[in-house]
Amino acid sequence: MKVGIIGLGLIGGSLALDLQALGHRVWGSSRRPETIHTALESGVIEAYFPIGSEIPQDTDLVIICTPIDGIIPTLAQIVAYLPPSTMVTDVGSVKSPIVTPGRALWHNFVGSHPMAGNNHSGIKWAQQNLFQGRPCAVIGKAGETLTDRIGELWRSVGMEVYFCEAEDHDRAVAWVSHLPVMVSAALNLACVQEQNIPVRILGEKLASSGFADTSRVGGGNPELGRMMAQSNRAALLYAIDRYQEVLAEIKEQIALEAWHELEALLQNAHHLRQSYCN
Repeated sequence: MKVGIIGLGLIGGSLALDLQALGHRVWGSSRRPETIHTALESGVIEAYFPIGSEIPQDTDLVIICTPIDGIIPTLAQIVAYLPPSTMVTDVGSVKSPIVTPGRALWHNFVGSHPMAGNNHSGIKWAQQNLFQGRPCAVIGKAGETLTDRIGELWRSVGMEVYFCEAEDHDRAVAWVSHLPVMVSAALNLACVQEQNIPVRILGEKLASSGFADTSRVGGGNPELGRMMAQSNRAALLYAIDRYQEVLAEIKEQIALEAWHELEALLQNAHHLRQSYCN
């Protein structure tokens, strides 16, 4: 296939590397000239085409890897230049605000969300096999030709594909992706509330793998975190409310020295984690 990737950060650049390794021809586009220069010089893409201009007429698929708030504007810019048979998908972490206008703009649009990445951003962090073994949501039903073809794209780079509706996706990721970002960020912000400076400095020195694991996603791309909250506001607020209820229960058990109840709650948490982290 010939594939166009618009947005060459960590996700777009890594996807380009994987697709080229599979034998696909990949052209790319980015709003930053330095990104295009790096992508061409390092072989991440084989050609560059600016947004809002002619694109190769043998392009089979375009993948929009811009930030969330750039996906629909980008699609609106390219529809006049797309061959009628070209498929389009995206990688946005929220789907309801994207899928409906995306389908209205282009008949061959399918929303996707590959759950992969780290706390880095930019093409210099692009790497092969970033998607290997990770889950990917594809909006639609299995058995529909276009949806199945987009699912096969993500399977080809090693992902586990799950078909679902946009609203269900957004509620699910509010729990397992967006809430953890906010909780992790809150932890980072709360630690500096320690008023005893020597104690705070000691905490910084003693922080190890547990703190690193828990605080990692809260130290990621702030713009992405803001867009997650803005685009998935209702579902995220619901998740935060439920999280605060559970945290209040834990706080109460500690305050009342209800150690057996606390241990039982933590034991339940231990078992439930297996449902999410195999």
